[in-house]
Order: sequence, then structure tokens, then C-alpha cells
Amino acid sequence: MKRSGDSEGEKRRKRRRLLHELGDQKIPFLGPSDRGFQQLWDSSYSGLVLRRSCSLPAELHSRVQAALLTLRGKGCLLRDLVRVRDRDVFTAVSRALLGEPGHTYRYLDTRLFAIPWHSEDPEVKGQNCCDADLRAACKALWELNTFFCSDVSQLKEGDRLTHCGKGDVEAKQGEEGDTESKHSEDSKNSEGGDSESRQSEEGDTESKHSEEWDIESRHSDEGCSGTKHEGEWESELKHSAEEGESSQSKQHSEGKCPAWGTKDVSGTETEPAGLGAQEKPVTELKHSLSDYHIQDTDEPTSRQGCSQPSPPQVFTGPVKFNVTLLNYMDPGAAPQLKEEPYYGMGKMAVGWHHDENLITHSPVAVYSYSCHNDKGESGEGGSGEKACWRIGLKVAWDIHTPGLILPLESGDCYYMRDDLNSTHQHCVLAGEAARFSSTHRVAECSSGTLTYIQSRCQEALSNLHTDPETGSHSLLALLPTTLQHCEEIHNEVEFEWLRQYWFQGQRYARFCSWWSSPMEQLERDWRLMETMTMLFLATVEEEGRAGEGRREMAETLLSALTDRHQQRQTWRDRCHSSLAQTLPPEEAPVDRPFWGVDDPSMPLPFDLADIINRVESLLWRM
Repeated sequence: MKRSGDSEGEKRRKRRRLLHELGDQKIPFLGPSDRGFQQLWDSSYSGLVLRRSCSLPAELHSRVQAALLTLRGKGCLLRDLVRVRDRDVFTAVSRALLGEPGHTYRYLDTRLFAIPWHSEDPEVKGQNCCDADLRAACKALWELNTFFCSDVSQLKEGDRLTHCGKGDVEAKQGEEGDTESKHSEDSKNSEGGDSESRQSEEGDTESKHSEEWDIESRHSDEGCSGTKHEGEWESELKHSAEEGESSQSKQHSEGKCPAWGTKDVSGTETEPAGLGAQEKPVTELKHSLSDYHIQDTDEPTSRQGCSQPSPPQVFTGPVKFNVTLLNYMDPGAAPQLKEEPYYGMGKMAVGWHHDENLITHSPVAVYSYSCHNDKGESGEGGSGEKACWRIGLKVAWDIHTPGLILPLESGDCYYMRDDLNSTHQHCVLAGEAARFSSTHRVAECSSGTLTYIQSRCQEALSNLHTDPETGSHSLLALLPTTLQHCEEIHNEVEFEWLRQYWFQGQRYARFCSWWSSPMEQLERDWRLMETMTMLFLATVEEEGRAGEGRREMAETLLSALTDRHQQRQTWRDRCHSSLAQTLPPEEAPVDRPFWGVDDPSMPLPFDLADIINRVESLLWRM
């Protein structure tokens, strides 16, 4: 759903003017080695919680890290070919979705289909849809999900960070070393390898399009709705000597992911030693930016793929994460990552964004694991904070408040609670080592589950009567509203499910066959809906039908057919695009459903242009 107001081009021009007026100066941000960091965290980023690696059970670390390496070794993590500003681009990170059976996750006009957790739930128990290693890997991530559900639910107001003792640190380091040594050789010899080495860098989402460094910030949440909130930059910025002064206050100590001052759950604050006298407190940084203000006007989210919008669900607890989006990147295989342009935080693996398709105010839990790449190379050895992977945060489209940067040790977790995801944006800043993240979410899936779309099919097919003796079909009701509802479901099944599934090639069937049978049934239901459209057309073209009712039916049919014809052409173009052709056959998009003009099994042609002309001509004669 597009918000009225500035066009996409005008928004881009405003962003360019902002960058031009900032010139070489940067908006301040604070890291752990800066005075005022904890005060900034408490006052402006209170929904962020860090759980240090050493505070998690060592056995959980071992199982989760082994699972992530298994998924990489099997080639399950793939870069998505997504839709941005009406063109296709590859994501910079490789991804896979795990979650509750039958759940999907939609972002950037792309629907991902979850590989089931393979927990002991009756729905998946006993199903031989993938091999034992993959089932074990999925179950390990389900265990992490269960841990997160419990841990986030127990957090108290004011919790920011969990500490650990010396013994925990030593145990964790030993366990982590065992995991790496056990799996590094498997990584080297993996047949699947990482898809980054097999896919074209052309169209790299965050690294190659100068206008789209914040590519995901156009889409609210990172999921099923597919309509991201884009900020509206106002270019009335005034430079001041104070801004230049405060931009120099960002000093970072060297060392690998340095220790830093934190506040534990008891509220005791500590500050790191060696802070420069020139560093400004948060209140002064805010004051120095008092002439800089950017207003963000968000567009309402839409329930894309559904006929009728519904009010957004609001999180009320208890925490139950239903999916995790796994991300993997080897910075060595992506040398052209773009610099974060506003703060100068470093190279971005993922640009500024809100996570999509979340239940409003629901938490997000993220597990971060740095490791050897698929060639067994560590990528380590650099010095300074930027050798680590980091999370950057900012108040959405507001430069009164300094940004926050949080270095992540391998095995660290962080939680985004309350309204942090909706009021703030975050980015991921690349370190030197390859890295996995497992991002656990309470996805808003009211229109994104297999159960949902199956019920929609039954709604439409309830208007189709099949003669038990002859097998002939007829429509039960001819009310325009009923016919419109059926045609909307028809389009939803075809474009939000069948074509989304097949556009991602054979990736699901290669690893896990869970979706194969349900998608075959959806296609059978869709074919019956094609028959229903044929019957609808025959009714409209029937001579002698009452004029006004016939006109209303013809207009309803014309609208549905025009939309269907245009979307089929768009999907066909996407399947045959130059980027799609760079993918190996097992990952390449499949243009399905597709049929020739002489296919006797199909009641209507694929190309609807002639039928649209017939209906238009009929309306013109009325």
C-alpha cells in the first residue's frame, strides 16, 4: 500500500540532499569505549538487551554451532533474488528459514517457506522429509528457539546485559574451540559449499546500488506484509561548528572486540579506563544536534496477498517465536560492501531497516556466531573494533540522538524488546570472519501459513458444484461480490503461493520435501479455480442476462483478469531475467504454472489478452 505524498524519486532526492549537506561530517555515534555509552543505551535504546556468549549453556552453543555448519555444508543457505523498486537484486547474505510447520515469511516481495523445526511435535514426528543430519540441525535450532522463548519471557524492566563468571568463560572457550576444530574440515570438503561462491554478484543488494544502501528500510518489518516504512528525509539542515566538533568525539580503542563498560541487572554501572577528555556526554551531543531534525512519516502496513486488510496484531505474550531467519555471510567473498554513510560506522552487511512482519511490539532474539569460512579460513587477525561483527542502532530517521554500536563476540545474543524494532532501525556491520546469525521472530502469519491458504481455497471452491455422475462443473452463486471474492482468492493462490514457491527453484525439494505434497494440492485447487473463471466468463458472455447485473459481473471479471494478466507477465519476466539466468539449474526460478495455447487440460489460456479484449468489447456494447 503506497502512502500518498512524496514519490520514490523525491524521497531519493531528499536523501541525496541530506548526504550533500552533511558533506564529510558524520552524525555522532557511541561505542563501548566512549564516555556516555551506557547513559545513551539506558535513555534511548532501553529495549536492547545483550546476553554474553559465556552466559549461555556450553552444550547449547555446541549443538547450535554444529547445526549452522551442517546447514552451510549442505548448501541450504542461499542468496535470495528479491524485488526492490521494481527490479530484481540478490541479497548480500545467504539465508534459510526454519520454523513452525507450514509457516512462511515474506520480505522484499519474497515469500520464504520454512523448513520445519523437526521437534517432537506430532505434526512432524515420523515424517521422513529430510535426512537425519538436517533433522538434527533443525532440532538444535528449535532448542535454541525454546531457550530464547523462556529467557526473553523472564527479562525484567531495566535488564540490559547478562554477566558470566570466569569459569563460564573458560568452559565456553574450550567448547567453542572443539566445535570449530570438529567442523572446519567438514566445511572445507563440503560438496554443497556456500552459495555465495556460485551466484552472481551482479545486483548485490546492499553493496552495489548507491541509492539503496538502506534497501530493506523501504519495507516494514522484514516479512509477510512486504511494505516497508520508508523515512522521509527533510533537507532543512544547518551546519554548525558544534556538529563538526562532536563528530570528532568518536574514538575507539584497538584490540579484538574490546571489553567495555556495562550495567548489570543490579544497576551498577562501570566505565572503561582510558577515556579521552574530549569525549562529550550524551546531553551535550544531543544539544549540538539541535538544529538537525529529520521527520519520518510511516506508511501503514498492508496484508499483502490477501483480499481484505486486517488491523495489526499487538503482542501480549508469553513469548513464542515461530520462525528463525538464518543469515550467513563471508565478508571475504563480498569485497564491495558499502560504507555506512551517515555515521561512518563501517562496512554494512545489511543496511538500515526495521524487521518485517512482526506482531507489533513483539521481541526479536538473535544468536551471532563467527566462524571459519567454507574454505576453512578464519578471516581473523585484524585489530580494532571493526575486526568484530557489530550491530548498529539509531532512532528511526532522527539525528537528534547519537547512534549506538554494539560489538558482538562469537556466541553473543541480543534481544530487541518492546517497541524498539518499530521506533528504531538497525544495521549489521561486517567483521572480518564469516558469520551466521539466527534471528528468532514472532512473525505475523495470519495470511502466511499453509492452514490459512488451504482455508482460503475451501472458501473459493465452496462455490463450485461438481455433478457426481457426469463430473461437469457449475457455479452455485452468481452474486458479483461472491464472484469477486473467488477471483481474489484465485489470484492470491497463484501469485502469493505457487509462483513464489517455484520462483525459488528446487531449493526446498532438494533439502526437505515437507512442502512438496501441500504445493501439489494447492496447484490442483488452483486448476479448479481456473475452471471457475471459465464458468464466470461464460456467464458474463451469455446473451439475454439482465443488463445491470451483467455489467457489474463483467466489470468484476475484467478487473481480476487484468490484474492476473499483468502479474503473470511480471513473474514471467522475472523468471527469465539476466540475473535469474546466472543461477545453477537447481536454484534457478521455474516459470510455473505455465502452459501452451493448445494444452487440453487447461480451461483457459495462459495469455489472457484476447479474453480481456472480449470482455472490454462486451462492456463497450452495453
